[in-house]
Amino acid sequence: MDGAVDGNAVALPSAGAVATFGRAPSLERPTAAARLRSLARDLSGDGDLVVDLGRDIGSANWWRGAITVALLAGSAAFIGARMSPMPAAPVPAYTPTQQIEASAQAIAPLSAQSETGRRLAPTSMVRPLAETPERPQIEVAATLRQGGEMERTLRNAGVSAEDASAAAGLVADAVALSDINRGAALDIVLGRRPNKSVPRPLDSLAFRAAFDLRLAVSRQGGELRLKKIPIAVNDAPLRITGTVGSSLYKSARAAGVPARLVAEYIKALSFGIDFQRDVGANAKFDIIFEHRLAETGETETGKLLYASLDRGGKKLQMMRWTLGGREQFFDASGEATQKGLMRTPVDGARLTSGFGMRLHPLLGYSRMHKGVDFGAPHGAPILAAAAGRIEFAGSNRGYGKYVKISHGNGLATAYAHMSRFKVSAGQRVQQGQVIGYVGSTGMSTGPHLHYELYRNGRAVDPRSVKFTSRTQLAGRDLNAFKAKLGGLMQIASGPKTTPGKATALAQSKAPNEAKDRAKI
Repeated sequence: MDGAVDGNAVALPSAGAVATFGRAPSLERPTAAARLRSLARDLSGDGDLVVDLGRDIGSANWWRGAITVALLAGSAAFIGARMSPMPAAPVPAYTPTQQIEASAQAIAPLSAQSETGRRLAPTSMVRPLAETPERPQIEVAATLRQGGEMERTLRNAGVSAEDASAAAGLVADAVALSDINRGAALDIVLGRRPNKSVPRPLDSLAFRAAFDLRLAVSRQGGELRLKKIPIAVNDAPLRITGTVGSSLYKSARAAGVPARLVAEYIKALSFGIDFQRDVGANAKFDIIFEHRLAETGETETGKLLYASLDRGGKKLQMMRWTLGGREQFFDASGEATQKGLMRTPVDGARLTSGFGMRLHPLLGYSRMHKGVDFGAPHGAPILAAAAGRIEFAGSNRGYGKYVKISHGNGLATAYAHMSRFKVSAGQRVQQGQVIGYVGSTGMSTGPHLHYELYRNGRAVDPRSVKFTSRTQLAGRDLNAFKAKLGGLMQIASGPKTTPGKATALAQSKAPNEAKDRAKI
């Protein structure tokens, strides 16, 4: 039986056929997307939108491809004509540093003084020069051996005889040539000359004639003229304080005191202090000395002005003072004490062995020790205990390198185991003068000074000799002495500033100080 039922119907086929069941087709309207897909299938035929325009020319498929290309090109032209350029940030110009970096990586013509690119051989257009051209100016650096050789130094640098004489004369009118420091650096500029057969003229000359003065000679209107250029200098004394620690010498040097002034400091105090027994690690040293600081940064160190050592309540102060044309150190009360012999003839030493019988460290048996031993670093300076004449300086068996000084009146001192000498036999020395350096020559177990004192040819204990001479200031001298001492005590400890910085600092502080006074 044949039949059809709407909806979920069952189709009954004829006999011998297979029965099938299914849903009746939907009668809904197709969507917009479905219609577009259907249109694309109808236009493309086989579904390929990419058409080879070189094949089947004139066919429907070819025309479809040509129309597609024309539409795409027209759309691009139509849209592009109506688009405006996108704004962008302007590119900044190269800085001089960037230009140098860029030129090193670029290729430029040789005419622009480029160091890149390919160098070509000269053509027939190039003509050789008759002579090599000279530079218009030449800068020369020379060193002045002695102030009196100014003219000779300029001549050796290539300056003409006439200009060298004129420049030396101008300098001599400004400062004494003998006062110019040996080794002064001369900055010389030589100008253009008419031909190579004559010396170059002097265009300018500049050098430091003194610590606080610079001279400049320049050519103006065909003549050499001199100009003085003052250099500001901070002349305030420099004060350095610190703790003795394990070694007075090392601590003072580490604090910035020059070696020469450390030796002078120890010498000034050695008449009143036994550095081996009276100075502990906690003692405080105070040193003031002449010091000059130029605005250009150079420094110059002068004499020791003040020496002090505080040993926990026991404070010794010594200040340099001139009396009767002679400089010497006076204590805070205005008294100068000079002993016949220095107690410590070596800087920064410690007493390691006394005078008398002892067990010899090398020989192994007891024998008389005719002096005292001071342990000190190798190379430490050894000072003459008093003024006198060098009686012997040379090797002396177990003493090693040995110096003996005769001081007159039957007194003599001897110094053994030196590393090297600073004096020779027959030479006269002053008290505190360096005569040699600590070593370990001869029969010695390590660096030290063996120090002996002879009275009428017989060895005596150096620590047993005590004789002094005293000078006391009074009246106006004492008042002036105490006034100067008070001024030195006002100096602050620490580094100094250059004159330029000090002026700027004072100007910056002035407004604040005025405000503080107004508040008060």
